[in-house]
Amino acid sequence: MPEAVVIIVGAGPSGLAVAGCLSRLEIPYLLLERDDCFASLWKKYSYDRLHLHLQKQFCELPHMSFPSSCPTYLPKKQYIQYLDDYVAHFKISPMYQRNVESASYDQDSERWVVKTMNKEEGCGGEEEEFLGRFLVVASGETTNPYVPEIEGLSSFDGEVLHSTRFKSGVEFKNKNVLVVGSGNSGMEIALDLANHGAKTSIIVRSPVHFLSRRMVYLALVLLRYLSLSKVDSFMVLLSKLVYGDLTKYGIARPKEGPFFMKIKYGKYPAIDVGTCSKIKSGEIQILPAEIGSIRGNDVELKNGKSYQFESIVFCTGFKRSTSLWLKGDDYLLKEDGIPRPSFPNHWKGQKGLYCVGLSRRGLYGSREDAQNIANDIKSSL
Repeated sequence: MPEAVVIIVGAGPSGLAVAGCLSRLEIPYLLLERDDCFASLWKKYSYDRLHLHLQKQFCELPHMSFPSSCPTYLPKKQYIQYLDDYVAHFKISPMYQRNVESASYDQDSERWVVKTMNKEEGCGGEEEEFLGRFLVVASGETTNPYVPEIEGLSSFDGEVLHSTRFKSGVEFKNKNVLVVGSGNSGMEIALDLANHGAKTSIIVRSPVHFLSRRMVYLALVLLRYLSLSKVDSFMVLLSKLVYGDLTKYGIARPKEGPFFMKIKYGKYPAIDVGTCSKIKSGEIQILPAEIGSIRGNDVELKNGKSYQFESIVFCTGFKRSTSLWLKGDDYLLKEDGIPRPSFPNHWKGQKGLYCVGLSRRGLYGSREDAQNIANDIKSSL
């Protein structure tokens, strides 16, 4: 069976970052990817208007900067081009359509045994096994699209789609559209729908911090010099000054600070790129309650109010699948796929097991994780 020093599971930006670092150190590896391309979330499952929310210097992968000609906030197309260039530069060759069925540590050989299903055309679901001294979980925070179970959802007469299938609001012009989920994807998709003339509503059932891109950049700089609580207090003050009281529109502000919530719960602040003004103008309607049930085109909320919609876009995130295939690990990853050890020791497990991109610190966190992992493996050889 094929063997390498390192096996990496997942060829998103985090997996590519590890591969790039290992290539630079001339450490052999295998990179397994379940889809038919690398960075499939960016290439196949993201909406057209997507831009990086952080300035480009916080989003670079290890050992390769963005071209100086790139704008401060990269659009999706340019970020994909950067990833293409990164793969070419480090000569990264993922093994595609390998769905990992299990990964377990063999005590006798002191190797990780990774079993996959090869779904490439002509392979007919052939089972394969790979051996590696080290295993890197790089399957990320956005693994399997999640849609909540809702009474009567199957009876809905219109179009139902997850955010991974939404491309542009242009096809929804003049339609009544409900966006479920008020994270950054939900807020941006609601904005895109409103910009293209859709009659847009969004369910916002939890308090939300609104911050601008500049506020987030300022916070990241200040966090180098000030405590988290002081930075959070300053960001809340700025948000109040810029956005005012949003309770009149149905949006409450959380009691805990935006970056505290990001670290503790993985809940990101809403990085505003125009949604807030659309809410204030009434072009985006806020519905502050969960869906109770659906009957045809009628969507009844748990507060008893009912509305009619022609389309529903679920921006309800993802479920991580690591616990389904990673066997015998009771140290590094919890059942939900998040590391048990706290930052900054979250990336290293036992018996040569590592994880990358799970620190809830975005692409910048992936970059640091990848460098730490590669250097740690190098020191072990």
